[in-house]
Amino acid sequence: MGKRLGAVRISPQVLATTARLAALSVPGVVSMHHDLSSGVDRWLRGKGTGEGVYIQLVDDAVSVDLYIVAAKNVNLYELGCEIQSRVARAIQEMVGMPVLAVNVHIEDVETSVKDEAS
Repeated sequence: MGKRLGAVRISPQVLATTARLAALSVPGVVSMHHDLSSGVDRWLRGKGTGEGVYIQLVDDAVSVDLYIVAAKNVNLYELGCEIQSRVARAIQEMVGMPVLAVNVHIEDVETSVKDEAS
């Protein structure tokens, strides 16, 4: 029974997609932040990235950096904690990998033009 049949490798892009979808499912997250340099970073460094998501694998564990745009009138601390919880749980349950860190970077808070005009 101790035979090893092979190895399973999870693509960093799969991890990035899992983290992005989990973050977007949290009420108060408007979108992932996307900047032009992320595509350049991926090309130069080959990091696992998705829009607003950076994945780093360290000793078969995952470290995630998320860059988000938050809704206005949301408690940003509570939002960050909820994102951390959901992303870590999604990666652990769906992929079965331990999570070292989930770092949430709130890059912007959405404001609507309609509210600014009033």
